[in-house]
Amino acid sequence: MPETSRRGLLFGTAAVSAGALLTACTSNEPKKPQTSQTDQPAADNKPGKPVTIGFAGPQADHGWLNAINENAKSQAEKYSEVTLEITEGSNDTAAQIGQVKTLINKKVDVLVILPADGKALTQVGLEAMKAGIPVINLDRIFASPQAYRCWVGGDNYGMGLNAGTYIGEQLKDKPNAKVVELAGIDNLELTKQRSQGFADALKNYPNVKLVARQAAEFTVETGQAKMAQLLQAQKQFDALWNHDDDQGVGALRAIQQAGRDEFLMVGGAGAKSAMDAIKADNSVLKATVLYPPTMAASAIDLARALGQSKGIGGLSELEIPTSLTLYSAVVTKDNIDQYLPTGFS
Repeated sequence: MPETSRRGLLFGTAAVSAGALLTACTSNEPKKPQTSQTDQPAADNKPGKPVTIGFAGPQADHGWLNAINENAKSQAEKYSEVTLEITEGSNDTAAQIGQVKTLINKKVDVLVILPADGKALTQVGLEAMKAGIPVINLDRIFASPQAYRCWVGGDNYGMGLNAGTYIGEQLKDKPNAKVVELAGIDNLELTKQRSQGFADALKNYPNVKLVARQAAEFTVETGQAKMAQLLQAQKQFDALWNHDDDQGVGALRAIQQAGRDEFLMVGGAGAKSAMDAIKADNSVLKATVLYPPTMAASAIDLARALGQSKGIGGLSELEIPTSLTLYSAVVTKDNIDQYLPTGFS
Protein backbone atom coordinates (compact mmCIF):
# COMPACT_ATOMS: atom_id res chain seq x y z
CA MET A 1 0.00 0.00 0.00
CA PRO A 2 1.38 3.49 -0.88
CA GLU A 3 2.45 5.47 2.17
CA THR A 4 -0.07 8.23 1.49
CA SER A 5 -2.91 5.72 1.44
CA ARG A 6 -1.61 4.10 4.61
CA ARG A 7 -1.54 7.43 6.42
CA GLY A 8 -5.02 8.25 5.22
CA LEU A 9 -6.25 4.91 6.50
CA LEU A 10 -4.58 5.40 9.85
CA PHE A 11 -6.03 8.85 10.27
CA GLY A 12 -9.45 7.57 9.36
CA THR A 13 -9.18 4.77 11.91
CA ALA A 14 -7.95 7.16 14.57
CA ALA A 15 -10.73 9.58 13.82
CA VAL A 16 -13.34 6.85 14.10
CA SER A 17 -11.74 5.59 17.30
CA ALA A 18 -11.55 9.03 18.83
CA GLY A 19 -14.98 10.08 17.61
CA ALA A 20 -17.33 7.13 17.51
CA LEU A 21 -15.93 5.00 20.31
CA LEU A 22 -15.44 7.59 23.03
CA THR A 23 -19.06 8.27 23.78
CA ALA A 24 -19.02 6.34 27.03
CA CYS A 25 -16.05 8.21 28.52
CA THR A 26 -16.46 10.88 31.15
CA SER A 27 -14.25 13.60 32.55
CA ASN A 28 -13.42 14.51 36.14
CA GLU A 29 -12.93 18.15 35.18
CA PRO A 30 -15.21 20.75 36.82
CA LYS A 31 -18.30 21.53 34.81
CA LYS A 32 -17.80 24.45 32.44
CA PRO A 33 -20.41 26.72 30.91
CA GLN A 34 -22.21 24.98 28.07
CA THR A 35 -21.58 26.32 24.58
CA SER A 36 -22.70 25.20 21.17
CA GLN A 37 -20.91 22.34 19.44
CA THR A 38 -19.39 24.67 16.85
CA ASP A 39 -17.71 26.72 19.58
CA GLN A 40 -15.72 23.79 20.97
CA PRO A 41 -11.96 23.91 20.32
CA ALA A 42 -11.67 20.52 18.59
CA ALA A 43 -8.62 18.96 16.98
CA ASP A 44 -8.64 18.94 13.16
CA ASN A 45 -6.23 18.57 10.25
CA LYS A 46 -5.23 22.22 10.20
CA PRO A 47 -1.76 23.03 11.62
CA GLY A 48 -1.93 24.28 15.18
CA LYS A 49 0.42 25.05 18.04
CA PRO A 50 3.74 23.16 17.80
CA VAL A 51 3.72 20.00 19.92
CA THR A 52 6.61 17.70 20.79
CA ILE A 53 5.43 14.18 21.57
CA GLY A 54 7.73 11.69 23.25
CA PHE A 55 7.04 8.07 22.31
CA ALA A 56 8.44 5.15 24.34
CA GLY A 57 7.55 1.55 23.64
CA PRO A 58 9.03 -1.90 24.08
CA GLN A 59 11.42 -3.47 21.59
CA ALA A 60 9.68 -4.14 18.27
CA ASP A 61 10.50 -7.87 18.27
CA HIS A 62 6.97 -8.87 17.28
CA GLY A 63 4.87 -7.98 14.24
CA TRP A 64 2.22 -6.21 16.31
CA LEU A 65 4.76 -4.13 18.25
CA ASN A 66 6.51 -3.13 15.04
CA ALA A 67 3.13 -2.07 13.65
CA ILE A 68 2.59 0.05 16.78
CA ASN A 69 5.81 1.97 16.06
CA GLU A 70 4.96 2.39 12.38
CA ASN A 71 1.47 3.65 13.16
CA ALA A 72 2.84 6.22 15.60
CA LYS A 73 5.48 7.47 13.14
CA SER A 74 3.10 7.64 10.18
CA GLN A 75 0.46 9.51 12.12
CA ALA A 76 2.93 12.04 13.55
CA GLU A 77 4.27 12.73 10.05
CA LYS A 78 0.79 13.76 9.00
CA TYR A 79 1.00 16.93 11.12
CA SER A 80 3.57 19.57 10.20
CA GLU A 81 3.54 21.04 13.72
CA VAL A 82 4.15 17.71 15.50
CA THR A 83 7.68 16.61 16.41
CA LEU A 84 7.97 12.97 17.47
CA GLU A 85 10.81 12.04 19.82
CA ILE A 86 10.84 8.24 19.66
CA THR A 87 13.04 5.97 21.75
CA GLU A 88 14.79 2.84 20.53
CA GLY A 89 12.49 0.66 22.60
CA SER A 90 13.43 -2.01 25.09
CA ASN A 91 11.93 -5.04 26.83
CA ASP A 92 14.23 -4.38 29.78
CA THR A 93 12.21 -2.47 32.35
CA ALA A 94 15.16 -0.48 33.73
CA ALA A 95 16.23 0.51 30.23
CA GLN A 96 12.73 1.67 29.27
CA ILE A 97 12.44 3.67 32.48
CA GLY A 98 15.71 5.36 31.57
CA GLN A 99 14.39 6.16 28.10
CA VAL A 100 11.24 7.75 29.54
CA LYS A 101 13.30 9.76 32.04
CA THR A 102 15.36 11.09 29.13
CA LEU A 103 12.18 12.26 27.41
CA ILE A 104 11.03 13.90 30.66
CA ASN A 105 14.36 15.72 30.92
CA LYS A 106 13.93 16.92 27.33
CA LYS A 107 10.68 18.52 28.51
CA VAL A 108 8.51 17.08 25.75
CA ASP A 109 4.96 18.41 25.75
CA VAL A 110 3.18 15.05 25.93
CA LEU A 111 4.36 11.47 26.49
CA VAL A 112 2.95 8.36 24.82
CA ILE A 113 4.14 5.24 26.64
CA LEU A 114 3.50 1.59 25.80
CA PRO A 115 5.21 -0.03 28.78
CA ALA A 116 6.90 -3.42 28.55
CA ASP A 117 5.42 -3.91 32.02
CA GLY A 118 2.65 -1.55 33.12
CA LYS A 119 3.11 -2.11 36.84
CA ALA A 120 6.90 -1.66 36.69
CA LEU A 121 6.67 1.62 34.77
CA THR A 122 3.93 3.17 36.89
CA GLN A 123 6.41 5.18 38.94
CA VAL A 124 7.97 6.88 35.90
CA GLY A 125 4.48 7.65 34.61
CA LEU A 126 3.75 9.35 37.94
CA GLU A 127 7.04 11.22 37.65
CA ALA A 128 6.08 12.60 34.24
CA MET A 129 2.63 13.66 35.40
CA LYS A 130 4.10 15.42 38.45
CA ALA A 131 6.51 17.20 36.12
CA GLY A 132 3.53 18.61 34.24
CA ILE A 133 3.92 16.32 31.22
CA PRO A 134 0.61 14.56 30.50
CA VAL A 135 0.91 10.87 29.66
CA ILE A 136 -1.04 8.85 27.13
CA ASN A 137 -0.77 5.28 28.44
CA LEU A 138 -0.92 2.91 25.48
CA ASP A 139 -2.34 -0.59 25.86
CA ARG A 140 -0.55 -2.14 28.88
CA ILE A 141 -2.07 -0.13 31.68
CA PHE A 142 -0.22 1.46 34.58
CA ALA A 143 -1.08 0.33 38.11
CA SER A 144 -2.35 3.80 39.09
CA PRO A 145 -4.70 6.11 37.17
CA GLN A 146 -2.63 8.99 38.55
CA ALA A 147 0.21 7.88 36.25
CA TYR A 148 -1.63 8.81 33.04
CA ARG A 149 -4.02 11.40 31.66
CA CYS A 150 -5.61 9.07 29.10
CA TRP A 151 -5.45 5.33 28.47
CA VAL A 152 -5.78 3.95 24.92
CA GLY A 153 -5.84 0.23 24.26
CA GLY A 154 -7.46 -2.91 22.97
CA ASP A 155 -10.23 -4.95 24.54
CA ASN A 156 -8.56 -8.20 25.57
CA TYR A 157 -11.65 -9.58 27.29
CA GLY A 158 -13.76 -8.59 24.27
CA MET A 159 -11.23 -10.24 21.97
CA GLY A 160 -11.75 -13.59 23.71
CA LEU A 161 -15.50 -13.00 23.99
CA ASN A 162 -15.87 -12.34 20.26
CA ALA A 163 -13.64 -15.30 19.34
CA GLY A 164 -15.71 -17.57 21.56
CA THR A 165 -18.99 -16.24 20.21
CA TYR A 166 -17.88 -16.77 16.61
CA ILE A 167 -16.77 -20.34 17.34
CA GLY A 168 -19.93 -21.01 19.34
CA GLU A 169 -22.10 -19.86 16.45
CA GLN A 170 -20.22 -22.09 14.00
CA LEU A 171 -20.63 -25.12 16.26
CA LYS A 172 -24.03 -24.46 17.86
CA ASP A 173 -25.71 -27.32 15.98
CA LYS A 174 -22.93 -29.84 16.59
CA PRO A 175 -23.44 -32.17 19.59
CA ASN A 176 -20.51 -32.52 21.99
CA ALA A 177 -18.29 -30.06 20.10
CA LYS A 178 -14.70 -29.87 21.31
CA VAL A 179 -12.55 -26.73 21.35
CA VAL A 180 -8.85 -26.20 22.14
CA GLU A 181 -7.08 -22.96 23.04
CA LEU A 182 -3.55 -21.83 22.17
CA ALA A 183 -3.03 -18.93 24.56
CA GLY A 184 -0.27 -16.33 24.80
CA ILE A 185 2.11 -15.65 27.69
CA ASP A 186 0.29 -16.87 30.77
CA ASN A 187 1.77 -14.42 33.28
CA LEU A 188 0.43 -11.42 31.33
CA GLU A 189 -2.88 -9.99 32.48
CA LEU A 190 -3.97 -9.60 28.85
CA THR A 191 -3.71 -13.38 28.33
CA LYS A 192 -5.87 -14.02 31.38
CA GLN A 193 -8.45 -11.54 30.09
CA ARG A 194 -8.54 -13.13 26.62
CA SER A 195 -8.99 -16.59 28.13
CA GLN A 196 -11.71 -15.35 30.50
CA GLY A 197 -13.64 -13.71 27.68
CA PHE A 198 -13.39 -16.90 25.64
CA ALA A 199 -14.57 -19.05 28.55
CA ASP A 200 -17.50 -16.72 29.26
CA ALA A 201 -18.60 -16.81 25.62
CA LEU A 202 -18.60 -20.61 25.56
CA LYS A 203 -20.97 -20.65 28.55
CA ASN A 204 -23.65 -19.54 26.08
CA TYR A 205 -23.13 -22.74 24.07
CA PRO A 206 -23.62 -25.75 26.39
CA ASN A 207 -22.83 -28.19 23.57
CA VAL A 208 -19.30 -26.71 23.17
CA LYS A 209 -16.58 -27.74 25.61
CA LEU A 210 -13.01 -26.51 26.01
CA VAL A 211 -11.01 -29.76 26.21
CA ALA A 212 -7.40 -28.53 26.15
CA ARG A 213 -5.32 -25.38 26.56
CA GLN A 214 -1.63 -24.61 25.99
CA ALA A 215 0.19 -21.32 26.53
CA ALA A 216 2.76 -20.21 23.95
CA GLU A 217 4.91 -17.04 23.95
CA PHE A 218 3.70 -14.98 20.98
CA THR A 219 6.46 -16.40 18.74
CA VAL A 220 6.38 -18.58 15.64
CA GLU A 221 8.61 -21.18 17.31
CA THR A 222 6.53 -21.55 20.48
CA GLY A 223 3.33 -21.53 18.47
CA GLN A 224 4.56 -24.46 16.41
CA ALA A 225 5.86 -26.43 19.41
CA LYS A 226 2.79 -25.95 21.61
CA MET A 227 0.38 -26.62 18.75
CA ALA A 228 2.20 -29.86 17.99
CA GLN A 229 1.64 -30.90 21.61
CA LEU A 230 -2.07 -30.07 21.40
CA LEU A 231 -2.45 -32.04 18.18
CA GLN A 232 -0.71 -35.04 19.65
CA ALA A 233 -2.84 -35.01 22.80
CA GLN A 234 -6.17 -34.33 21.05
CA LYS A 235 -6.88 -36.75 18.22
CA GLN A 236 -10.01 -34.91 17.18
CA PHE A 237 -11.56 -31.51 17.91
CA ASP A 238 -13.78 -28.98 16.17
CA ALA A 239 -12.24 -25.53 16.69
CA LEU A 240 -9.03 -23.82 17.77
CA TRP A 241 -8.77 -20.31 19.32
CA ASN A 242 -5.25 -18.96 18.92
CA HIS A 243 -4.55 -15.71 20.80
CA ASP A 244 -1.93 -14.31 18.43
CA ASP A 245 -1.39 -14.37 14.68
CA ASP A 246 2.43 -14.38 14.94
CA GLN A 247 2.41 -17.59 16.96
CA GLY A 248 -0.37 -18.69 14.62
CA VAL A 249 2.16 -18.92 11.77
CA GLY A 250 3.90 -21.65 13.76
CA ALA A 251 0.61 -23.23 14.73
CA LEU A 252 -0.41 -23.53 11.07
CA ARG A 253 2.93 -25.18 10.28
CA ALA A 254 2.33 -27.79 12.96
CA ILE A 255 -1.22 -28.36 11.71
CA GLN A 256 -0.06 -28.82 8.12
CA GLN A 257 2.75 -31.15 9.17
CA ALA A 258 0.27 -33.27 11.11
CA GLY A 259 -2.10 -33.37 8.13
CA ARG A 260 -5.05 -32.26 10.25
CA ASP A 261 -8.00 -30.32 8.84
CA GLU A 262 -11.08 -31.49 10.74
CA PHE A 263 -11.41 -28.22 12.69
CA LEU A 264 -11.68 -24.48 12.11
CA MET A 265 -9.13 -22.03 13.49
CA VAL A 266 -9.64 -18.48 14.76
CA GLY A 267 -6.59 -16.24 15.17
CA GLY A 268 -5.96 -13.03 17.02
CA ALA A 269 -4.59 -9.50 16.37
CA GLY A 270 -5.02 -9.10 12.59
CA ALA A 271 -1.68 -9.87 10.90
CA LYS A 272 -1.60 -9.57 7.12
CA SER A 273 -0.44 -13.19 6.81
CA ALA A 274 -3.55 -14.33 8.67
CA MET A 275 -5.82 -12.12 6.57
CA ASP A 276 -4.23 -13.41 3.35
CA ALA A 277 -4.88 -16.99 4.50
CA ILE A 278 -8.49 -16.16 5.37
CA LYS A 279 -9.02 -14.58 1.94
CA ALA A 280 -7.41 -17.53 0.15
CA ASP A 281 -9.65 -19.88 2.17
CA ASN A 282 -7.25 -22.79 1.68
CA SER A 283 -6.45 -23.68 5.29
CA VAL A 284 -8.18 -24.28 8.63
CA LEU A 285 -7.81 -20.55 9.46
CA LYS A 286 -11.26 -19.06 8.92
CA ALA A 287 -11.21 -15.89 11.05
CA THR A 288 -9.07 -13.57 13.15
CA VAL A 289 -10.18 -11.26 15.96
CA LEU A 290 -8.61 -7.81 15.73
CA TYR A 291 -6.42 -6.13 18.30
CA PRO A 292 -5.71 -3.03 16.21
CA PRO A 293 -2.20 -1.52 16.27
CA THR A 294 -3.88 1.61 14.89
CA MET A 295 -4.34 2.43 18.57
CA ALA A 296 -0.88 4.05 18.33
CA ALA A 297 -2.18 6.42 15.64
CA SER A 298 -5.12 7.27 17.87
CA ALA A 299 -2.70 7.89 20.76
CA ILE A 300 -0.75 10.39 18.63
CA ASP A 301 -3.99 12.19 17.70
CA LEU A 302 -5.01 12.37 21.35
CA ALA A 303 -1.54 13.55 22.40
CA ARG A 304 -1.65 16.27 19.75
CA ALA A 305 -5.09 17.42 20.91
CA LEU A 306 -3.90 17.39 24.52
CA GLY A 307 -0.77 19.40 23.66
CA GLN A 308 -2.88 21.97 21.86
CA SER A 309 -5.54 22.14 24.62
CA LYS A 310 -8.24 20.88 22.28
CA GLY A 311 -11.03 18.35 22.49
CA ILE A 312 -12.13 15.72 19.99
CA GLY A 313 -14.20 16.58 16.93
CA GLY A 314 -17.71 15.15 17.18
CA LEU A 315 -17.82 15.31 20.98
CA SER A 316 -19.17 18.15 23.09
CA GLU A 317 -16.56 17.93 25.86
CA LEU A 318 -13.78 20.52 25.99
CA GLU A 319 -11.21 17.89 27.01
CA ILE A 320 -10.06 14.59 25.56
CA PRO A 321 -11.52 11.60 27.47
CA THR A 322 -9.75 9.57 30.13
CA SER A 323 -9.93 6.28 28.24
CA LEU A 324 -10.47 4.76 24.81
CA THR A 325 -11.09 1.05 24.28
CA LEU A 326 -10.91 -0.22 20.71
CA TYR A 327 -13.32 -2.83 19.39
CA SER A 328 -12.15 -6.36 18.50
CA ALA A 329 -13.94 -7.07 15.23
CA VAL A 330 -14.08 -10.62 13.86
CA VAL A 331 -12.62 -10.76 10.34
CA THR A 332 -13.83 -13.55 8.04
CA LYS A 333 -13.87 -14.13 4.28
CA ASP A 334 -17.17 -12.22 4.21
CA ASN A 335 -15.62 -8.91 5.35
CA ILE A 336 -11.93 -9.49 4.64
CA ASP A 337 -11.68 -6.85 1.91
CA GLN A 338 -12.79 -4.18 4.38
CA TYR A 339 -10.08 -5.05 6.92
CA LEU A 340 -7.23 -6.32 4.73
CA PRO A 341 -5.59 -2.87 4.39
CA THR A 342 -5.17 -2.76 8.19
CA GLY A 343 -3.23 -6.05 8.32
CA PHE A 344 0.31 -5.74 9.67
CA SER A 345 3.46 -7.65 8.74
